[in-house]
Amino acid sequence: MMGANRMNSDLSSIPTRYWTRLDDGRVQCDVCPRRCRLHQGQRGLCFVRGREREGIELYTYGRSSGFCVDPIEKKPLNHFLPGSSVLSFGTAGCNLACKFCQNWDMSKSREMDTLADSASPEELAATASRLGCASVAFTYNDPTVFMEYAVDVAAACHDTGVRTVAVTAGYICPEPRAEFFASIDAANVDLKAFTERFYRKICGAELAPVLDTLVYLKHETCVWFEITTLLIPGENDSDAEIDGMTQWINDKLGSEVPLHFSAFHPDWKMSDHPPTPPATLTRAREIAIRNGLRYVYTGNVHDPAGSSTWCHRCHALLIERDWFELGRWGLTAEGCCAGCGETLPGVFAPRPGTWGSRRLPVRLHRA
Repeated sequence: MMGANRMNSDLSSIPTRYWTRLDDGRVQCDVCPRRCRLHQGQRGLCFVRGREREGIELYTYGRSSGFCVDPIEKKPLNHFLPGSSVLSFGTAGCNLACKFCQNWDMSKSREMDTLADSASPEELAATASRLGCASVAFTYNDPTVFMEYAVDVAAACHDTGVRTVAVTAGYICPEPRAEFFASIDAANVDLKAFTERFYRKICGAELAPVLDTLVYLKHETCVWFEITTLLIPGENDSDAEIDGMTQWINDKLGSEVPLHFSAFHPDWKMSDHPPTPPATLTRAREIAIRNGLRYVYTGNVHDPAGSSTWCHRCHALLIERDWFELGRWGLTAEGCCAGCGETLPGVFAPRPGTWGSRRLPVRLHRA
């Protein structure tokens, strides 16, 4: 396994392989569709991948902004081992430039001092297992920018029976995407909006590659995935956009992909926008259900009905949620509705986990 050798040499900077040497002497990073073209010593927009000698290196291997045990519902994943705990961590940097970023202190960081913790892949896997975590999540910043570290952590986790979760914007090129998601058991993909205007103006990116990743996950992998859209007043919350997006999801991905509509809170460079009214989330959920989606959730607001899981056939309550606390459990050991026998899509244990809403910071090593 590469992880052990890399960490034994005490390196946080490692060579990568997804790059192309250009005729003008620059080197192009091929991990994401941004395809940064770099001279010697330059870094990409993500800031954690850069040109060193004749290739591209990752500067944050084995380093983290912190580790924390969370409920899996916080990712958010509602159909993947409900009630279980997940060891979450991120690094620094991001390949998008979202003006509303809720984790800007990590994802927009240009200071490696924020990476105060370190752990080898094997140490992370052992820690997750010791703490009883069912999975490890790559989150807080997009794992595509530290994919080499994530892939090695995933291999170590799978050796110990721990699963892996990616919280990502899905902005990644096809070849590295295949390697990355081959290591992932579940993902939450952040579909920022459903217009190129929003992606270019607000995120400094493009919509089409994200849609391509979603189609890839559905039709070419076994990864369980759910989608989250943060609704921002006046930017991506119109009936027309929500209608078009949810029709596309139903047509291209199917009715069983869970969709989370999340409330925006003013932050980073969009502090002048108001918070999302709860009524907006309810309206979006109604549109999505009307367009055929069976499992639609509201998030970042207190809405037990909108955050709970209901049987699409008999409308029985299957998984009751109040924030991150589970209540009534209406599933059989086989993951079916106890009332009508309809199978609930997802990954379920015979009984729900009992982690609840706890948040447990974990310290491994000082970097």
